[in-house]
Amino acid sequence: MRITTRVTNGKWKEYTLSNDSGISMNVLNYGGIITKIMVPDQKGNIENVVLGYRDYRDYESNPHYFGAIIGRVAGRIQGASFKVENRTYPLAANNGKNHLHGGPNGFHQVIWDTVPFQTQDAIGLKLTYKSVNGEAGYPGNLEMIITYTLNNKNQLSLDYAATCDQTTPLTLTNHSYFNLSGNLKNTIQDHHVTIASSRFAELNEDLIPTGKLVDVNETPFDFRNSGLVLGTGFNSTFMQNRIVGNGYDHYFIFDNKLAEAMATLEDPSSGRVMSVKTDQPGMVMYTSNAMDTEWTLREGPSRKYLGICFETQASPASLHHQGFPSVIVKSGEKYEKQTVFSFKLKH
Repeated sequence: MRITTRVTNGKWKEYTLSNDSGISMNVLNYGGIITKIMVPDQKGNIENVVLGYRDYRDYESNPHYFGAIIGRVAGRIQGASFKVENRTYPLAANNGKNHLHGGPNGFHQVIWDTVPFQTQDAIGLKLTYKSVNGEAGYPGNLEMIITYTLNNKNQLSLDYAATCDQTTPLTLTNHSYFNLSGNLKNTIQDHHVTIASSRFAELNEDLIPTGKLVDVNETPFDFRNSGLVLGTGFNSTFMQNRIVGNGYDHYFIFDNKLAEAMATLEDPSSGRVMSVKTDQPGMVMYTSNAMDTEWTLREGPSRKYLGICFETQASPASLHHQGFPSVIVKSGEKYEKQTVFSFKLKH
């Protein structure tokens, strides 16, 4: 195992964490952005399995939030405002009339303090940042520690810890786009997904939850048991697929927190399998339906369906509707969440 550091874009630090099994990941102190994850396939080829820009200056705009830490609130806040303790807080409307991913100056665009570390069987990076009262419109001074850890079991753990001196909405996630074909050889159309979820949040045409939770049974959202190939939803006439640009951009509520994995992603061509385990109540699965071709990625031009995000989190819909996992963290309350991405090969 080893950790190396280099300066990139003339001002940021990029850390490379490598384990003993051929897996490595690159992380910027800017936005906590994961720029690359290298994973062997069933033939031993070590290739990149996440989306990242060729020109690191593109991370400064990063409209697709590649690899970044998202907050204070991941997802869309309806009407760009919320009410907490009888006070209404207006936010920047950076997605139509709504507030998306912490606003135009969210955590994806700040410099995090970073400290690398190594233990007997793991290496990692500890990222800290203080979001002051009123930053991006949110109340309270928020202190965060986010820890990325890579071990020799080929597990990448993302641990989120935070406290705030005022009650505030908070749900953090990482916005990495995965493509297990390796070096973006194919789209994710043939990737196979399972999700331990019986309900997802219905969206309106502005991609805002209507407040209704839909049963996945007999829909292209039923990823339980044997799961589905993603192309099923891309080619579906089901309105919830069509409304987001023929794909998925929906919040799934997990059925069982004791499940071995809340979600799995498998690419039949490479044999790579990734599982997702988390103590978050659900996740947004986004299949890059809105990705255009104007960006140059490390391996070539960007395009639709090139990656899939598993945004493990609570739901900002809870700020306006009943029945959704809450994003409210009380003053002084400890926010502690973990998501683990595990990589293996199909037997």
